Parts: sequence; structure tokens; C-alpha cells
Amino acid sequence: MPGNNRFELSVKLSVGQYIPTGSVIHRLDPRVKLIMGMLLIAASIISSSLLSLVFLFAFVTASLIAARIQLKLAFSALKPVMPFLLVLALIQVFAIPQYKSSAVILWHWRILKISDQSLLAGLLLIGRFSVIVMGLGLFSFSTSTTQLLHGIEHLLRPLQKIKFPAHELALVFNIAIRFLPILAAESEHLMKAQASRGADFGYGKLNFIRRIRQMLPLFVPLFVQSLRYAFQLVEAMESRGYTGGKGRTHLISMRAGYKDFAGLAAGICVIAASLVMSALKIDRVVLGWAGLI
Repeated sequence: MPGNNRFELSVKLSVGQYIPTGSVIHRLDPRVKLIMGMLLIAASIISSSLLSLVFLFAFVTASLIAARIQLKLAFSALKPVMPFLLVLALIQVFAIPQYKSSAVILWHWRILKISDQSLLAGLLLIGRFSVIVMGLGLFSFSTSTTQLLHGIEHLLRPLQKIKFPAHELALVFNIAIRFLPILAAESEHLMKAQASRGADFGYGKLNFIRRIRQMLPLFVPLFVQSLRYAFQLVEAMESRGYTGGKGRTHLISMRAGYKDFAGLAAGICVIAASLVMSALKIDRVVLGWAGLI
């Protein structure tokens, strides 16, 4: 069928896919990558500078190259979320104007106003989400679900002294990530089955409301199939005697080496530099040097 590749959701899904290339990024301790991921997300949210977000985006892109991941595959994760980001950015620009004494009105029509501050807020929104999505893609491409499970559990193990369910929480994250490709494949089957019966999912059309409405019939069978998979998983775990993390021993014991500490130190330096750029308002400094302000 021509254009059948538009239904290949599992191919387009970057989160949940592991690509073993044997790179230095893949060989890093998963605990280091988890800490770096959390710091990257925090820095992206805190940053109020476009140049600092561009700096973080360049750092993630360089890490993807070091991990020997095709950039085309990595950037494909931004394509499905970009329309929603643009809508959110427009809402930020028009509905939430940034009224400050230093704000400059760039455009005004009746009750609609666009200031330099509101435009900056919209661009920051797109930049933050782009960095976070690319960072999650990098983590997914370079870390298997088994490594993720052990990394989360080892990071949270000290909290077990206060009866925090570290193993159970790590298992929940593991199952959730493993289910993403499964649900994407199931969505493909449902879409192809309904398309063969004449269903129109509105691909190539600019009417987002119509496209969303055409997707609604997929939710019920997808939800039912998800419950079926969940019950099968529960039965499989119970039949193998799974009773939780209490009293369990560990086959794999993680120990970080000097390369892991060096990678963590390098990542912290990059994130700290981006925060310094944001605190110093480097955007205004660069624009001042360029004579634009």
C-alpha cells in the first residue's frame, strides 16, 4: 500500500529503543547516565537563556555523535511533538504576555499583543522541550532496560533503610519503558486494520482536530489490549514466584570506574556552564556585542 510507512509507529519511536553500538557513552555506568539525565532536565527547566539551551542542545547532539547514533533517527523524536510544542508556544506568546517594565511591544492588534518577553517565553518553551526530548532519546539509545532497572535500584538502595520500595519502583519504570514499543506495535496493527476497512486518519491534513477525532476509535481497543498484556505479565510473574524486592539477592553488582567519574565531571561542568550563561544573561551580552540592543 503506498504511504504505508506512515503507520510504522515503532520505527519512529525513539524512547524505549536501545541501539548497542559499544561506544564510550554505552559503556558508562547507568547510574552516571541517570544522574546526568536528571541534571539535564533540571538545567533545561531552570535556564532562562536561549543561548544556554542551544549550548545544552549542542552538548546532547555531540553526545549522540559520540554514541554513534544516527542523528536522523534521534531528531525524528522531535517531529511528532513539534506541532504540539508550536501550539503551546503560541498560547504562551498570545495568552500569557510577559508584562515587564522593560518589555517592548513588537505587535499589537486589538487585545492581542506580542512583546519581546512573550516571544522569548515561547522560544524558551520550544527549546526546553527539545533539549529534554533529545536527552531522553540519547539515554534510551545508550541504556538497555536491564541496565536502567539496575541503575535505578542501585541509586535508590540507600533509601531501603527507611523502607522505601526501591526495587518495586525500578521495576515499574522498567515495565513502563518496555511497554512503549509493544503499545506502538499494537497501535500499528489497529491502524492498519481500520485503514484496510476505509478509516481515514487524516494524514497530510492540517486539521488537527479532525486527526485527533479520527484517532479516538483506537483508544478503546488499545486500552483493552494493554490490560490483557498487563494481566498476562502478572500471571507470568506470579507463576515464577515473584514476591517483591524484600530479601532478594543481586547477580550484578555495579562499581563505577574512573571513566565513569570523568564522564560525570565533564557533564556537570557543561551543565554548570549553561546555568552560568543563564545567570549572566548571556543573550543580552551577545546582542549588545552585535549592536542589536
